[in-house]
Amino acid sequence: MHGVRTAILAFVAIVITAAFLWLSDRSVPPNEATWENILTEAREGGYQIIDTQALWQHYSKNRDNLLLVDTRQEWEYRTGHIKGALNFPMDPTWLARWRKAGALEAFLGTNKDRFIVFY
Repeated sequence: MHGVRTAILAFVAIVITAAFLWLSDRSVPPNEATWENILTEAREGGYQIIDTQALWQHYSKNRDNLLLVDTRQEWEYRTGHIKGALNFPMDPTWLARWRKAGALEAFLGTNKDRFIVFY
């Protein structure tokens, strides 16, 4: 009887572990972002949205004080990016931002005076 109970508990543990791994490793498709959603998130996060003309002005005037962060996947970055941009791949979900918060802080460094552009 003891062996049957141990086998059942082991089976239940395996099923729970497999279910947890399956559910936690699934990719969640992001909601389709609207321009209003982007503006709201930027405002709530204290970010400023700039257009390509404003980016070009910053890029041409003071490239040394500008940090360009390409948040696309590495393979997309390798196919082409803005000259001088650094790659920090990040999925557009709150979970990805939460999981990579420490790594992003280390990536950005201690210089808080730089103009940082994420794209």
